[in-house]
Amino acid sequence: MTDLLDDEPGGDVREVRLAEALADRYLSYALSTIVSRSLPDVRDGLKPVHRRLLYAMRQLRLEPNAGFKKSARVVGDVIGQYHPHGDQAIYDALVRLAQTFALRYPLVDGQGNFGNIDGDNAAAMRYTEARLTEVAMTLLEGIDEDAVDFRATYDGEGQEPVVLPAAFPNLLANGAQGIAVGMATSIPPHNVEEICEAALHLIQHPDAAIETLVERMPGPDFPTGGILVEPRENIVEAYRTGRGSFRLRARWEREDLKGGTYQVVVTEVPYQVQKARLVEKIAELLANRKLPALADVRDESTDEVRLVLEPRSRNIAPRVLMESLFKQTDLEVRVGLNMNVLDCETTPRVMDLRQVLQAFLDHRHEVLVRRTRYRLAEIARRLEVLEGYLVAYLNLDEVIRIIREEDEPKVELMRRFELTEVQAEAILNMRLRALRKLEEMKIREEHAKLSEEQADLQALMADESRRWRIVGDQLKAIKKRFGKSEIIGRRRTHMGEVPADIDVPLEAVVEREPITVLCSAKGWIRAMKGHLQDTGDVKYKDGDRHRFAIHAQTTDKLLVFATNGRFYTLGADRLPGGRGFGEPLRLMIDLPNDQDIVTILVHKNGRKLLVAANDGRGFLVGEDDVVAQKKGGKQILTVSGKTEALLCRPVPEGADHLAVAGSNRKLLVFPLEELSEMAKGRGVILQRYKDAELKDAKAFRLEDGLTWPAGAGRTRTETDLRPWLGKRGQAGRLAPNGFPRSNTFGE
Repeated sequence: MTDLLDDEPGGDVREVRLAEALADRYLSYALSTIVSRSLPDVRDGLKPVHRRLLYAMRQLRLEPNAGFKKSARVVGDVIGQYHPHGDQAIYDALVRLAQTFALRYPLVDGQGNFGNIDGDNAAAMRYTEARLTEVAMTLLEGIDEDAVDFRATYDGEGQEPVVLPAAFPNLLANGAQGIAVGMATSIPPHNVEEICEAALHLIQHPDAAIETLVERMPGPDFPTGGILVEPRENIVEAYRTGRGSFRLRARWEREDLKGGTYQVVVTEVPYQVQKARLVEKIAELLANRKLPALADVRDESTDEVRLVLEPRSRNIAPRVLMESLFKQTDLEVRVGLNMNVLDCETTPRVMDLRQVLQAFLDHRHEVLVRRTRYRLAEIARRLEVLEGYLVAYLNLDEVIRIIREEDEPKVELMRRFELTEVQAEAILNMRLRALRKLEEMKIREEHAKLSEEQADLQALMADESRRWRIVGDQLKAIKKRFGKSEIIGRRRTHMGEVPADIDVPLEAVVEREPITVLCSAKGWIRAMKGHLQDTGDVKYKDGDRHRFAIHAQTTDKLLVFATNGRFYTLGADRLPGGRGFGEPLRLMIDLPNDQDIVTILVHKNGRKLLVAANDGRGFLVGEDDVVAQKKGGKQILTVSGKTEALLCRPVPEGADHLAVAGSNRKLLVFPLEELSEMAKGRGVILQRYKDAELKDAKAFRLEDGLTWPAGAGRTRTETDLRPWLGKRGQAGRLAPNGFPRSNTFGE
């Protein structure tokens, strides 16, 4: 008892750093997720759960010409023998294999409710039934002929295939989706006829260029159709790198109605877009007046998709209507390509198109070699037996005597006729009826036939080029069997032209309404309905105050100029409403915290802007050139060190002079033509300073005079500006009496 107490409890106890223990265990979990759950094998295109489902269904003899069995039976067998995970997860995988809108070539033939394109779930597994399809049978073809390796199941009581023989190019044909730890895969489905064409070309030309393969396999082919509008060079680059995306649009057509009106009918929606949610999204945008060009949307679908879109006016062009919908709804999506798969050594890596096809072809070649070896072994065993039979026929009387009289006939037969144990056992197991002369003739015919087949297979094993021809013939058979079918073989996704840029008026996307844009001193922005003339009653957060008030329309673009010299572009329709305090503008446009807003303008095409920094440098820039396409803005005015952008003013039409005022109260007026127009840069010197900086600048027409505020709502206009006229870059003279103490020209 004392010895037991002296022993350290827990057995082998080791001290390990927590960080190391967590890292080791998380790495094990990550590898398990990658290899055993999330990524497909490049050879058969299946994840373990799908492979186990198909193998279990084959063991249940659920061939295409057999009857259906309850899905619950299939799921139960998979859990009990191969895949110890939740029944719902396995059933969901089974359901997807049967969905014609999810898989280009379904692997399971489902009977019952297996869900629909609207996103409705399948019925419970006790209500649905399933069996294998012809495509699934081609994946399993030869599995009993030592075509692939097997491994022990999770409980060690059975065997399961490591990979399927896969006569069908399933990875590219049906695609794959998966998210692992630190990596993911996304492979869209393709047309099997095109895949076979590309693979056959690769057999003939092992170093074929990606461009050549894409000529035969031009892009994905989705089960739900649609129109692929991605430029060809982008498609080639995606297949070359194994990463990219494809732009996919719904297919639509115009239906003319009475009175010159029309309606648009969507007949195919993009891949993996739930039709019901798509209709809900369009209806929501319609209710929120985000689609002014659209009057109504109806779902008239039966077995075929039919979404009816009614325009608000017959004067709206159908393409303009659809472009507005493509921009805001899932009628246009981007389908990702990330060919991250497990190679033949179960190592995850991103492959290009040629590598994926070559891996499939190498697997088919390996399957052919293994099946040939298996057949040769079978023939050798049968020939051994047949040769024993022939010995028995040649010595029939002696064989009968030995069997009748000898105590150990098997041993005596082996000694007397130099037979193997297999041959002796086969002779002893012969039936009496097999001793007929006719049976001897049949055996000789079978022996000759098998010997001929054996010689042919041995020649095949010695001729690699012939083996590759057979692999090619198998691909041609798959192509003929599945690629030429009118029902499943024809290409469903149309390869469309890249759509030309259509100038969609913002009025077709956003309803035009007057708003007042308010921005506080701390940069909180919001939009009030209507053009407010008095903003004194508008409330701000404690410690904040009013700064900008701009009259605009919901269809306008706003230009935000900041102290870093960058222009940011913001749609007025994106602004928060006026009920609260708004949202921080710097978060909406990625404005750094150490920068401030200089001004906010309503964008007008063709207008020129004057931009300047506090060091007295500036230039003119076309307003169309400052519109930013990214949230991070567009750099226009170059600033550095203590220099920062100070002002941005529109140049009035007809302006011919520029007035510049510095913090030293000196004023300079010079012709506007002396100021350079640039796309971006630091600019030129407007006014020269010593221990001062630029405060304001204003473009005006000389004959109209220079105007500035004079207090109490009054303005003053100075028409005689001769004392301050000069050349750009001069210091100027002191401003006239009455010039604002702020040294600015006001609005």
